[in-house]
Amino acid sequence: MKRIRLFFPELKRLLKSRLTWLIVLLTVISPITGLILYKPATASTMLSMYLANPAIAGGVVGGVLFGVLTVYELDRSNRSRVNVLMDAVVSPLSMALIRLTALIASALITLALTILIWLSISWWRIGSVFSGVDYVLAYVLMMGLALPLSILAAAAFYQFTRRLDLSFVLFAAFAGLSLTVWAGNWQLCWLNPCVWALSDDFSNFRIFRSVTYMRLTWLVALSGIWSLSYLCIRRYGKDLFRSLIWNVRRICRPIIALLLVICSGIAYAAQPMVDHSNPDQTVMSFYEVPYAQDVVCTNRSAQVLPDTAAGTVSGKAAYQFQNTSGTEQTIAFGINPGYTVSSVQANGVNIPFTVSDYQEYNEAMLETSIPAEEQVELVIEYRGFPQEDYNMSALQGSAEISKTYVCLQNASLSPRLMNVLPDEGMYPTTIEITLPDSMMVIPFGSGKAEILAKNNDGTATWQYESNGTGGILYAGDYIRENIETDGMTIEFYYGRRHQDVMESAGAVDAVKSVVAYCTEHYGTLSFGSGDTLKLIQSRVSGGGYATDGASLLDEADFTASNLGDGSKGTVAGEVMIHELVHQWWGLGNMFDSSDDTNPWSAEGLTVYTTYRIVKELYGESYAQENYVKQWQQEVDDYYLNYYVRHPEALEMLPSDKQLEITGNLSYVRQYCEMPLKILKAQQLVGGEEAMDQILHDLFNRELDPAYPYLTYQEFLDACGLTEEDLNLD
Repeated sequence: MKRIRLFFPELKRLLKSRLTWLIVLLTVISPITGLILYKPATASTMLSMYLANPAIAGGVVGGVLFGVLTVYELDRSNRSRVNVLMDAVVSPLSMALIRLTALIASALITLALTILIWLSISWWRIGSVFSGVDYVLAYVLMMGLALPLSILAAAAFYQFTRRLDLSFVLFAAFAGLSLTVWAGNWQLCWLNPCVWALSDDFSNFRIFRSVTYMRLTWLVALSGIWSLSYLCIRRYGKDLFRSLIWNVRRICRPIIALLLVICSGIAYAAQPMVDHSNPDQTVMSFYEVPYAQDVVCTNRSAQVLPDTAAGTVSGKAAYQFQNTSGTEQTIAFGINPGYTVSSVQANGVNIPFTVSDYQEYNEAMLETSIPAEEQVELVIEYRGFPQEDYNMSALQGSAEISKTYVCLQNASLSPRLMNVLPDEGMYPTTIEITLPDSMMVIPFGSGKAEILAKNNDGTATWQYESNGTGGILYAGDYIRENIETDGMTIEFYYGRRHQDVMESAGAVDAVKSVVAYCTEHYGTLSFGSGDTLKLIQSRVSGGGYATDGASLLDEADFTASNLGDGSKGTVAGEVMIHELVHQWWGLGNMFDSSDDTNPWSAEGLTVYTTYRIVKELYGESYAQENYVKQWQQEVDDYYLNYYVRHPEALEMLPSDKQLEITGNLSYVRQYCEMPLKILKAQQLVGGEEAMDQILHDLFNRELDPAYPYLTYQEFLDACGLTEEDLNLD
């Protein structure tokens, strides 16, 4: 009770300090550094740039500031040489708790002010995709929890050392580790969480869960370390060790400290977010599992029930096997390491199974033996929280499961059959999935999902047919546009929250223009399924990919920021055209992207093709003014750049500055210099028709499976030119 009475005077005293209000003011304005200097979220979504970056930067700057304030306040009585008097009035142990809670209370006040002040700014910058839930969670988890962690760490360092200077050094080193050595480890970067992207169009609960788990682990760990330092508080003029012996007489104190440290260690080791896949990605031992002899799979099915509130999955998968070997056979499956298998039955009888501790490419191996009977139905029941690949732990978020978005891939959808051949080359599959009735189910492939039933609990059960050992399923709050063009139906799916942006960019017209032009000039996409192609906008994932009947569009390519990128087009509709052209130059034909400094990339042909489409739509003068002249101006400026003319000066700069400058220069070479070279090649080969024929032949060339990339030399050979022929004078 006495501590509670003393808390409010201490908080009042703290809030009367000019230094405290200076720290509060600097912390409140600190998110601005995330707009200018420190941008850990690299994706171009609006929430990444104008929410994640400011919140993380605010946590870093605010955490450091409150760490400094903590050490300064704890040393106040020592600096004033009144610590003996203070200890005589109030127990130093009680005072340590009071000061800690007062500092944390001031941090919470600061967080509340920051959230209120930045609300209107964030809403304005983010625009139509602003989400209040994302806003509050981002600031509370990414910024808010950094402040008490910093206070606990700084207070612990001071209570261990009882020295102002040494405490500052230790805290600076601890914060520096998070920002440098630990920056790529999502569990260790306590100050600056690993958040590479937030989605504009769909939910972000997966990454928020990851940040929350990391923060709470560190909160328990630092509480334990602070509790240990609490035992080292000097009493009765004794030194550290004698004070420690005196303070541990109450056995509950060291027990609490020890339990907190142990619990944090257990939480660190048992984290449920990321698997333990082999970091050596050249190893593919699961593909070397020998096939079961004289066993074929004739059919498989799965009933999948995602829990969109908890982010978990439960399911039942059934496999029909024909076993003509006359003996038991071992069957292997790949399963997400986050899932627990509750039972495996063969023809209705429970049979033993094992799940390996070894994991590879986000899969663990489930093994069981089927009986010697000729016809066997194997049923596997599983449930759990899907874990993400260890090798991508700094880029979490792909396994999002919520009421607005679900992505289940291969072993996360149902156990993936590893070592059984199909019957007559096919794995006929039926998938049923039950989701909120506001969501649309989209199989990634040629399959069509249909609603089997609408349930009384506000969910709907969907079913679709596919073929294969795995499969990818997308579901979400989608809008579907059917676009008829050149005898092909394009099923265009994009997030409902992105509707205003897509409509203002003229997305439907852009799709029609690109498909009509590229199909006529280069040919149809190889991953089209007959006369239908799905274009699916995914949650931000770092890139797209394609398969028979479907192609993925990363939402980051269609954000308001990206659609305003003048290097890709004059207006949003032209940027939309640019991104869609990547279906031909980028996905339909791949480019080796291992060397970022090489001007030959998918961007060169994509920008050139965008120019040709715009020229056809709006006329030669418009295309010349808004594309060719701008390319030429950028290239002229490039060759006047000091670091281009003096590369030895670039080598003298710090590595981070070199990387930044090289990236900017590479951007000009890929987006401006290369299109000009292609335009010059067009003139040298005889005009647009000749260039169209060359590109048509390159697009439809026979691929080398060992190196399927379109190279610059292939382009030059097809044109009958050399590199010197395309030098820009």
